[in-house]
Amino acid sequence: MDRANHTTVTEFIFLGFLGSLSLRLTLFVIFLSVYLLSLMGNTLIIFLVLMDSTLQTPMYVFLGNLSFLEVWYTTVTVPKLLATCLSKVVTISVPSCITQLYFFFSLGATECILLAVMAYDRYVAICSPLQYSLLMNSQICLKFTAGTWTGGFFAPLVPTILISHLNFCGPHKINHFFCDLDPIFRLSCSDTFFVEALSYTFSSAVILSSFLLTISSYGNIVATVIRLSSRETQKKTFSTCASHLTVVTIYYGTIIFAYVHPLAKYTLTIGKVVSVFYCVVTPLVNPLIYTLRNREVKKAFRKCLVQKAFLFTRMVEKF
Repeated sequence: MDRANHTTVTEFIFLGFLGSLSLRLTLFVIFLSVYLLSLMGNTLIIFLVLMDSTLQTPMYVFLGNLSFLEVWYTTVTVPKLLATCLSKVVTISVPSCITQLYFFFSLGATECILLAVMAYDRYVAICSPLQYSLLMNSQICLKFTAGTWTGGFFAPLVPTILISHLNFCGPHKINHFFCDLDPIFRLSCSDTFFVEALSYTFSSAVILSSFLLTISSYGNIVATVIRLSSRETQKKTFSTCASHLTVVTIYYGTIIFAYVHPLAKYTLTIGKVVSVFYCVVTPLVNPLIYTLRNREVKKAFRKCLVQKAFLFTRMVEKF
């Protein structure tokens, strides 16, 4: 495209979810409620893992990292989503847009890797319980955690640098509620074929490799559980893994649809709806599933409530 006939764009306008004022206000209330519940739920898990010594094991350390990640993952996109529900003109500068895109994909890649690590942790605990303390001790857990965050933030670095060098000459309206790949590529007046191919290759590699590792771990877990003679043991083991597998299914199902395709185009309206699931819904589902289905977390929560109630009573008695 001839850049000389266009004015260089310095900011974009998010269109968000178009519709009547009543519809947008309804969506605002729903998204805000889910966002606040997600923040409270994930913050609670982080607090419990940090404060309760019984939860300071690799499984819960990874869970605490996942909750910490989810807090920032939603915060990268949801505030702009809420703004688009209240106002028809929500802008973001081009540098801020590229920054948002980088952190969104960095945190997304980190979550993919972390889910695979959590699946491996469950695989070792169930399939090799006698070697668990050796294969997943505190030092190895720390290395897995550091490697997860490092790998997640390194993976989208090169594509983001290339995207930052694209020219944007108009139009300047993003038919989305955050800076996603497809909307950005559609607004560029540069040749984006190479950058698109590289971006989707990187995203596909991270998503599919972590997904296959996760499925492989659970395949081995299922095979091991089936061989167990005790039905009670089978039930307990499946219950432990069910929560993790539920989160994995929801998360990977949506992101594979969105980011694993050979430069194919889908309507941005569908893209926005799908994005709501992995940007808004999954971060809420994570703490709900883990707290509702996990005895140790519920026990730690009750213990925390008892301690807080005791301290409150002591304070009242002093006054």
